[in-house]
Amino acid sequence: MQDYVMNKVQFEYSGIDEAFPPIDPGVKPFGSRVLCQIRLAKKKTKGGIILTGDTKDTETWNTQVARVVAIGDLAFKNRNTQEPWPEGSWATPGDFVRVPKYGGDKWTVKIDDDQEVIFVILNDLDLIGVVTGDPLAMKAFV
Repeated sequence: MQDYVMNKVQFEYSGIDEAFPPIDPGVKPFGSRVLCQIRLAKKKTKGGIILTGDTKDTETWNTQVARVVAIGDLAFKNRNTQEPWPEGSWATPGDFVRVPKYGGDKWTVKIDDDQEVIFVILNDLDLIGVVTGDPLAMKAFV
């Protein structure tokens, strides 16, 4: 049990900006699309151990936690009447959401020599759910 607690502490993010660095994606979504920034994988533990590429890849591709950056003008609206959905918007910019592992249009924006931020544009119906807890606490499913 003690080892589990130690590992949990070592892999904590120092803050939300470490996981979701503020950076311009260079794209604004059209229509019913939603632009999200995927949580950045850690490069090393708090103790300074550099994580392997496999560990970072698992964290990046299996933990699909994202921050909503922007939504298109028709997102969360009836496509024919442009009236808002009866249940309202599922997410707004700044919300943290779960996104599907596959699908969407993905690209990266480089932030330094060895790290890139992943952005994805999805249809509004493709969002899985809003994260109601700590978006930094969700771990990759292995």
